Amino acid sequence: MTRVVLVPGVLALLPEYAGLTDPVADLRAACLEAVATLGVDVEVLATGSAARVAHHLLDAAPRRGEHPSYLVVGNGSATRSEKAPGHLDERAADFDRRLHAALAGPDPAALAAKRLEAAALSWTLGERERARWGSAGSSRIWMW
Repeated sequence: MTRVVLVPGVLALLPEYAGLTDPVADLRAACLEAVATLGVDVEVLATGSAARVAHHLLDAAPRRGEHPSYLVVGNGSATRSEKAPGHLDERAADFDRRLHAALAGPDPAALAAKRLEAAALSWTLGERERARWGSAGSSRIWMW
C-alpha cells in the first residue's frame, strides 16, 4: 500500500525559525507523527522552501518499512481574493472545499480524479508536483 502524507509548508516548522515561544508546537508534533508513518524511501512533492520543510521533517521523524511513500508539502489555493498572490480565481474556494473533502475522507479515487489543471490555476502545486501527484495512485492518505 502506498502512503501519502500532506503537511503545510510552514517555515515556522524549521528550527531556524524557532523563538522563545513556539506557536506551532502542536502543528510540528502532528506533522512529525504523520511523517513517522511513511516508509524509509519517500518521494517528496515540494519545491523551494516547502522542500526544506519536507526534508527537515523526514530527518526528524523516525521511519521504517518498505512501503512506497510520498510526502506532499502544500497549502490551499493562493487565489481566493483579489489581493492573493495568484489574484482572484472564483473557483478557488470550491477547489479548497473539494480538496479538503477528498483528503478528510480519505478518498484516493477523488484525489486521483481531481482536475489537476485546477491545482495549477489555484497555485496549490507546481507543474512537476502535479505530474508526480497523479502517479501516487490508490493510496492511504494521512491528514493532520
